[in-house]
Amino acid sequence: MAPGLVSRSLSKVREIVAGATGRNGEPTEKQLDRIRRQLHECAENRGGEVSTRIRAARLADTYLKLDDAGRHAFLRIIALEFGPEPARIAKAHEAYQAAVGTPKQWDAEAQLRAAMRSSRIRILTQFNAIPQGVKFLVDLRADLLRFLDDDKELKSLDRELEARLTAWFDVGFLELARVTWNSPAALLEKIVQYEAVHEIRSWKDLKNRLGSDRRCYAFFHPRMPQEPLIFVEVALLDALADNVQKLLDENAPAADTERADTAIFYSISATQDGLRGVSFGNFLLKRVVDDLQRDFPRLKTFATLSPIPGLVKWAQKHPGEVRAAFGEEDWKRLAAAGIDGPESPRLAAILAGKAEWSGDLALARALRDPLLKATAAYLLEAKRDKLPLDPVARFHLGNGARVERLNWLADTSEKGLGQSWGVMVNYLYDPDRIVDNVEAFVDTGRIDAAAGVRRLARR
Repeated sequence: MAPGLVSRSLSKVREIVAGATGRNGEPTEKQLDRIRRQLHECAENRGGEVSTRIRAARLADTYLKLDDAGRHAFLRIIALEFGPEPARIAKAHEAYQAAVGTPKQWDAEAQLRAAMRSSRIRILTQFNAIPQGVKFLVDLRADLLRFLDDDKELKSLDRELEARLTAWFDVGFLELARVTWNSPAALLEKIVQYEAVHEIRSWKDLKNRLGSDRRCYAFFHPRMPQEPLIFVEVALLDALADNVQKLLDENAPAADTERADTAIFYSISATQDGLRGVSFGNFLLKRVVDDLQRDFPRLKTFATLSPIPGLVKWAQKHPGEVRAAFGEEDWKRLAAAGIDGPESPRLAAILAGKAEWSGDLALARALRDPLLKATAAYLLEAKRDKLPLDPVARFHLGNGARVERLNWLADTSEKGLGQSWGVMVNYLYDPDRIVDNVEAFVDTGRIDAAAGVRRLARR
């Protein structure tokens, strides 16, 4: 089918669509009925492939013009009215059970699978085929995820859409590309926009991150060539990094890449909310390591300088765990630094991430040991469903990394102090241990950690 045909159909219906919705973008009952009818026509493939895709394009255009209430209603129609038919499933299952052990078993199995396939899949596939359809579905799922918290009946649609996106975004379809200062300006703007770990403050800041001693790699999908799906920023150094402000210093001289033996992944940003649950970050790191080793054979160490985004929130919910990290000597040092005991309002503000204190050297020294102990306990012991509570830890440990080192006052920005008291962590990817670490983590939840970090956790 010629893509221009669907594109032209969109332009012809814009005026019709504009008049079919309420003044605030919310659909009228008449419009909902029209949407429902057109969805049925898409699901039934009425009029052949060309007509169905034109209809899907019209529906997509309608959806984009709706407000949140209208989009919610649109998604509820798909979720609740286009599922598989229970009676058909029951009949197919009965036929399959009767056919087990006979030559008809495999045909009966195929018929059972067909009965369980919902019309939602056909609708999603039609959306996928229109111009910009992949991006449309990714953004549609981002809406769906926002509505899910208050509307669990959308879960069935989310499961099917996530499964479709997982297949369409299989790592085998993705293209790894290096982002440089000479990349198109539109792509550089996307990198600035999507950076989620350390804000890019200026073009000078971005240029520094793309300098001779830095690398930036991104995954792209052929159907979304202008949209990086996930990207990683890398610094080439001769030792583990322990301070992100130094790492991002725009005025620091570039490191000598001929001497570099360590690659530090200091920022990994997923860009598309609608691809939540579609995992390709681990493949990105593996591909980047291969690329770096080819260009820099001296590289031996691959590690991160990572934030700990959930630390302060955990501490607020578990004050006893944090206070247990403070010993008698710690309280003496804190008293000398002006903190008059556990009930000090200033200490409470510090532990809540709501105070600037990193410039007070005496106070910073007094807080160092107890807060590093609390951090180690959080990373190694705080779990939900046998997995680390911290999302960044969950990602790296699930990919075989080791908790290598905690770094005190490694991020003294407002964000760094607010989410983790300025503490950052190095996760180390040791090629000789990755497979064993992944297996142990998946089977038992065991976390690989350096001896120094384990000693801190034991208090």
